[in-house]
Amino acid sequence: MRQFPCAGCGATVEFAPGTNALRCPYCGHTTLIEQPPDRAVREHDWAQFAGLPRKPIALLAANVYVCGGCGAQTESDTVSDRCRFCGAPVVAQVDPADQVVPEAVLPFTVDQRALRTALGAWVASRWFAPSGLKKVGEAESAKSTYLPHWTYDSRTVSQYEGQRGDHYYVTETYTSNGETRTRQVRRTRWSGASGTVARDFDDVLVTGTTKVTREHLDALEPWPLTDAEPFRPEYLAGHQTLRYDVEPEQALDAAKARMAPLIEQDCRADIGGDEQRVEHVDTAYHDLTFKLMLLPVWLACYVYAGKTYNIQVNGRTGEVAGERPYSAAKIAAAVTGGVLLIAVVVFLIWYARQP
Repeated sequence: MRQFPCAGCGATVEFAPGTNALRCPYCGHTTLIEQPPDRAVREHDWAQFAGLPRKPIALLAANVYVCGGCGAQTESDTVSDRCRFCGAPVVAQVDPADQVVPEAVLPFTVDQRALRTALGAWVASRWFAPSGLKKVGEAESAKSTYLPHWTYDSRTVSQYEGQRGDHYYVTETYTSNGETRTRQVRRTRWSGASGTVARDFDDVLVTGTTKVTREHLDALEPWPLTDAEPFRPEYLAGHQTLRYDVEPEQALDAAKARMAPLIEQDCRADIGGDEQRVEHVDTAYHDLTFKLMLLPVWLACYVYAGKTYNIQVNGRTGEVAGERPYSAAKIAAAVTGGVLLIAVVVFLIWYARQP
């Protein structure tokens, strides 16, 4: 377990969003996070990794935290958190023999003030939302959390089989109201097609946790992945970090599923013609590499009318995604207003036609 004492007063310091430093919440002293000059974000060879013995993540024991501030001992499957008794930041030491170690981290830049601004704008843009939703903008219960994500790189070579459709027109004769007429009718001539396409993929992103709704996380994209820093535990201090529960093999299948539509687009472009049918694609993945990285997300929830709603905020861009209730009164008022407007328009049209 790691804790980082303040050089000024000895209290435990935290990573300050929007900076590259640890800040003491008591005396304000800051300490820069320095990266070794030879440290860089590395990709790991998949073939080499796949041959290593490894225990499933679900079988790993919880991390044990012993707080240096109050001495309390707690257990959690998080990688970083706060002491449940005194609130001091604690960071676990990840054992590479048991699990994949994060290779990169995208540090928070959205702080509490920017979070309130983002939530306020999101609330203001929600049509038909209850007035009570404005309280979400206070963000008092929001928790800054690093979420595990897998990224995959690969050179792909795909062999496909399909059909090419070329349009042509024929003249068709028909009878209408006793008169013989002609018209042009489009037909499609299909022919067999096959070939090979290639595409390079870089940082195909797959969520590494099942504890947050994937649809909401997808809505937070795009992420500025090129701004990621080589992993340092200091970036986690004062923020919660979830341990991955999606195995890298599962994530690879999901990454391939994300690659597939783009590969099919390449196949269709290669087939050409006016229409295409892709019947079979066989893809080979070369130089396949991967890494585990941590992305910053503010997690917030609120209760309205007895139901809990969850909201996520991108910790770099301020993009907001989440659930919201609807106000039946506002919807009813809007429908009533729409009906009245239509009635007025109909009346004006009728009145204008009167002699």
